[in-house]
Amino acid sequence: MESRGAMVYAALACVCMGCEASAAAGYDPLRATVATNVTAIHLTVHDQGRSRDLPIKVYLPSVTHAVPVVLFSHGLGGSCENNPYLGQHWASRGYAVVFVQHPGSDEQVWKDKPVLERLGNMQDAADLKNFVARAKDIPAVLDQLEKWNAQPGHALAGRLDLKHVGMSGHSFGAVTTQAVSGQSFPLGRSFSEPRICAAVAFSPSAPRKGSAQSAFGSVKIPWLLMTGTKDVSLIGGADVASRLGVFPALPAGGKYEVVLDGAEHSAFGDRALPGDQETRNPNHHRAILALSTAFWDAYLRGDPEARAWLDGEGARAVLEPKDRWRRK
Repeated sequence: MESRGAMVYAALACVCMGCEASAAAGYDPLRATVATNVTAIHLTVHDQGRSRDLPIKVYLPSVTHAVPVVLFSHGLGGSCENNPYLGQHWASRGYAVVFVQHPGSDEQVWKDKPVLERLGNMQDAADLKNFVARAKDIPAVLDQLEKWNAQPGHALAGRLDLKHVGMSGHSFGAVTTQAVSGQSFPLGRSFSEPRICAAVAFSPSAPRKGSAQSAFGSVKIPWLLMTGTKDVSLIGGADVASRLGVFPALPAGGKYEVVLDGAEHSAFGDRALPGDQETRNPNHHRAILALSTAFWDAYLRGDPEARAWLDGEGARAVLEPKDRWRRK
């Protein structure tokens, strides 16, 4: 998995180098600005209150000062090893990127299981119990990061700026991201984590019950939504209409949506999925990296050039003619 991710990232880097050569001087979210030398370390967060161990993979830039933190939550059946192209690039831009693995809805659901049992196991894992567990995993990870950041001699000591935290995730990870980043739930229940400053949801979805307006109308922090015109999941029932139902319900102010033409559910990951019908478009990852990086720069670093790039012509320049981009 790691070697494939490294090759994908290397290919994207070549594309980005070409972009840099032709781009006008100024803000470029595809350029590695802090360090091309990124270190990945594996750690385990132990949530004593729930007797739950959470594997994490942390991508660190080769700088010694504290940098903003971005969390990533994998999709159903995934792991902290997924989407290394995101971890590598975001870290090269000066972020500590923490990929969280969620037991109960991770790769152990299907790995080493009989082929005929895998789909049923995956469907069973996409339940309320695992959703709640995932939502509680995020504050548990942040609590432990705070301890490690203050622990002399630890690999993360003094490396994390936990006053500037971004949250992201794909599919079930997007559901997790929405939950901890401001989504409202029936009966006044909330999973919002106040330490999160901005969020990127890959393949978001509206709730099955209740209105999107009631779920997302009170989101207070900046959100970036990414989906595709063919972004349908085999499990969970989220269709394109559900993906597109989130943005209109969000209040104005730092809210963005991109819809990539022809992009299937797997377009945001590092590999194709069973059932894919479209040839993967290499510009999709280029656009994903550019837009997400500019968003983090704008809303975690407060970079005015990044904000101008997002709100001006920069974002449109990395997209193809049939891709859709809007903001409010």
